[in-house]
Amino acid sequence: MSDTSEKPVPAPRAHRIDHELPVAYRTVSGFVTDWAVNLSRGGLYINTPQPLPVGTVVRLLVSLPGASFPVDLSGKVTRTNPQGTPGSEVPGMAVEFLDVDDEKRSRIEAFVERLREALPADERGSATRK
Repeated sequence: MSDTSEKPVPAPRAHRIDHELPVAYRTVSGFVTDWAVNLSRGGLYINTPQPLPVGTVVRLLVSLPGASFPVDLSGKVTRTNPQGTPGSEVPGMAVEFLDVDDEKRSRIEAFVERLREALPADERGSATRK
């Protein structure tokens, strides 16, 4: 008997740009400010010694350079790298953006594209994938 169910093909991941941005988010003890160390149109990775549990929905305030106020977003923690885990990645958490409206998505995409264009030509196509 053959398995006729098809597995969904994951969508291509967005280019991720390494760039530090201040980001604030709510925890049980209040708002915390940390640094996002990379960003894509679909999410970011926050450098933090105390990542939130995978699956946690979080409110984010992301400060984009040149913006007069932070971008207010919601996201879901999709992956964590606790402090002390062997490997080269900094401790923290990956957050996927949820329900981003067109205006916010455009601002994020424009910022990521400006950063990508600032890379040397031979590195533009090799920006890491998220």
